[in-house]
Amino acid sequence: MEYRLLGRSGFKVPVLTLGTGTFAGKGDFFSAWGDTDVKGAARLIDICLDAGLTMFDSADIYSGGGAEEVLGGAIKGRRDKVLISTKFTFRSGEGPNDVGSSRFHILKSMDAALKRLGTDYIDLLQLHGFDAQTPHEEVLSTLDALIKAGKLRYIGVSNFSGWHLMKALSVSERYGYARYVAHQAYYSLIGRDYEWELMPLAVDQGVGAVVWSPLGWGRLTGKIRRGTPLPKESRLHATADYGPQVEDEYLYKVVDALDEVAKETGKSVPQIALNWLLQRPSVSTVVIGARNEEQLRANLGAVGWNLTPDQITKLDAASERPKIYPYWHQVQFKERNPFPV
Repeated sequence: MEYRLLGRSGFKVPVLTLGTGTFAGKGDFFSAWGDTDVKGAARLIDICLDAGLTMFDSADIYSGGGAEEVLGGAIKGRRDKVLISTKFTFRSGEGPNDVGSSRFHILKSMDAALKRLGTDYIDLLQLHGFDAQTPHEEVLSTLDALIKAGKLRYIGVSNFSGWHLMKALSVSERYGYARYVAHQAYYSLIGRDYEWELMPLAVDQGVGAVVWSPLGWGRLTGKIRRGTPLPKESRLHATADYGPQVEDEYLYKVVDALDEVAKETGKSVPQIALNWLLQRPSVSTVVIGARNEEQLRANLGAVGWNLTPDQITKLDAASERPKIYPYWHQVQFKERNPFPV
């Protein structure tokens, strides 16, 4: 397993991270993802550790905290062998302060997460979304204090706009607070918006991408093709409306290219989609999911080899989308806009 630095930090993370959205399975939404219990999670973690995958990502909203509880139970007695990443910002209670990134909610959420995970520190905490009502100074001073108290190692964000992240980084620089070194963002062969502004920002500012939903919200599993009905077991039946929307013809065009590369490499469609991401600028780690051992082992097969430049070009061309303004204008001037786009 390859390890990479997380952004402009000295923290090394495996290029694959196991997401825990499939743990616990509480509620209609998360039960469609999976319902792995502590015993099942412990087995998946065994396989991960054997492969060198040591990082596990969760969030307080996954099954209402149930995923963190399952993860905590599964790593009991081997906390020193794993890296824990989790997230909070979304509503966690009925009170007016049980949402967002206020000092009140961060501290309350932090204590609850530590209890569920059965640990006294978190390796990487990411704010799950932007809170426009709380000043960056309040957010970052609180996170900085938690780092100094030993409860956090590194901090990041998720689902921020470019200006959200850049403004936060400027506040860290101004006051000497710990800075965000990670951005957990949606990025896939059928969702390349990340490249327009967030990737150049990440390259320039040293923010590592922690990629979520790398298989396009379950669309790049290799089971969806022209003339083929959606598999009965697909979580898209229950969750498609909550995630990124993709036109059928565009999806089929990308899958056609993936199928061509699959024939050339002998690899599966998901393995190729994951490997493509691992060769993109700014990507530090890709979060994979697995309902069972078979899916996990298959996803682990995405590392240890690389697509050729010609194969990458083929996938790039099939998945290219027209850019919105001002990005379509900026890309015409490479000599003064050299960032990857």
